[in-house]
Formats: sequence, structure tokens, C-alpha cells
Amino acid sequence: MKLGVVSAIYDGFSFEEMIDDVAKNGCKCVEVACWPQGKAERRYAGVSHIDVENLSDEYISYVKDYCSKKGVEISSLAFYPNTMDGNLEKREANIEHLKKVITMSAALGVNMVTTFIGRDQNKTVEENLEIFKTVWPPIIKFAEEKGVKVAIENCPMLFGADQWPGGQNLFTTPALWRKMFEIIDSDNFGINYDPSHFIWQQIDYIKPVYEFKDKIFHVHCKDIKVYPDKLNDVGIMAYPLEYMSPKLPGLGDVDWGKYISALTDIGYDSFVCVEVEDKAFESSKEKVLDSVELSCRYLKQFII
Repeated sequence: MKLGVVSAIYDGFSFEEMIDDVAKNGCKCVEVACWPQGKAERRYAGVSHIDVENLSDEYISYVKDYCSKKGVEISSLAFYPNTMDGNLEKREANIEHLKKVITMSAALGVNMVTTFIGRDQNKTVEENLEIFKTVWPPIIKFAEEKGVKVAIENCPMLFGADQWPGGQNLFTTPALWRKMFEIIDSDNFGINYDPSHFIWQQIDYIKPVYEFKDKIFHVHCKDIKVYPDKLNDVGIMAYPLEYMSPKLPGLGDVDWGKYISALTDIGYDSFVCVEVEDKAFESSKEKVLDSVELSCRYLKQFII
């Protein structure tokens, strides 16, 4: 396995500064954020370390050469929008940019994109599956034509009032994964597996590793801490951030030994990227750098 970092935490850092710090921490790869410039709609969104609009030979060569010089491989290009937004104008804009990210991933020889399915948060699961049948087959066909794999993260994108009631990503449970993989049966359509989101949903985060072993293209390492006293006070129907919080790997409730062990059981030998979203490490640039260093140091006991 190759240990790396999701570059979204390096907001305000240049591409070069980001790659330099990833290399400094002894990481072998990085998932590079590629949002449209200046369009942050939430925390960790709007970060862009590669300009997917620039497909010039010079720029492509520069990016590849800089990464090669630093010994850092790009695991994927990342863009996590809502491609099934109820606002059709936003939906189309997100799909258009996602296709640009897919095109750049192919141009760089990365051939992987990490993203969300999206969801109309005001419609039922059944209604959203019908939207999925319309929106996503053309996207995956486009990715197939480019030779790019699309790995979907299992984050519900349901944390507070602005994402209520249904959240903004349909790809949230093993039951829904099965349905979507039946609808789109493609070798280019798979999972960016993040165990933390199963913790607060009270889903077994180990068992699906075995069932979906052939669909796991990419892996995130983020932790979640559930606060039992808060959960007892507000219940599971409260906004999730009222009873849980994202943490650095090792500071939450994921058993990383069991999780990495399961990945070794299925022969997974690809990218494992730390996703830092711990509010305790957001107060300064120095704290951000500390968060990456601490996360990588912890995970190196499992991943060389």
C-alpha cells in the first residue's frame, strides 16, 4: 500500500508547497484537490492545486516532472460536488467540471478521479436512484472512453441544517452500493473507501471491505469520534455534528489495525490517503502541517 495525503487540507498552499510537505512526511502519494477556482461552498471545498483547464503540454510535463522529482505519485484528482443537485444549473456546472477533472486525470496518466455521486437532498432514496440512472451512466461512459476510474467516497454529506433532510451524497451504505453497481456495471466505477462515515452511521466498516474487494479503487484514512453523552442527549435523528466529530487517525473510534488488516486480507495494495478534517488543527498554518505529520506518523505503523 502507498500512504499519502488528501491535498484539500493544504488550502492556501501552492502546488509546489503542498507536494514538498507530502514528500517531507515520507508519503508516496497525494490525492490532489481540483475544485473550480474561487468557488468554496463548504469547508475543505474550493481548494485547487492543479488547474484542470490548462491542458498544455508544458503544464502537464511540469506537474509530472515536479512530482517525479519529489518522489510523490498522484493517486487521483479530487472533486467532490453534488452532481445530482436539485438546482439543475448547479448540477450541470458540477458535471461539466467533473468531466474536466476526468480529462486532466487522463492527460496526466493518473487515470483516477475521486468524487461523490451527489443527491437531491429533498427527494427520497427511490427518487434519487432514478436521477442516478439518468445522470451517472454518461459520466462513467465518458470516464471509460478516457481510461479513467471513478472512485466514489461513501460520505453522506449530511452534517448540519443546510444538508437536511437527506444529505448530498447517495453513495452511503452497502445496500445502496449494491443497487448502484447493478445499475452501472463498469470496471471504471468503484469506491473510495472511508471507514469513518460508517462509524457514526453504526455500520460495520470491516465487513464491506470483503464483499466489495473488487470495487475498492482508493482508500481514505479519516477518523470519527462519537460522543456517547451527546448522542444520548440528542439521539440519532439529530444533525450528526451534534454528537460526533472528525478526528485525526488514531484519535477517534476507528480500529486502524483491524481496518488495515482487512485491506491486506483482500490484497489491496494501492493508495491510502489521510483526509484531515480535525477542527482542533485548523487555527494556523503550523497546526495544519502538524496535523499531516501526526497522521502520517501514526499510520506508518501499519503502512510502510
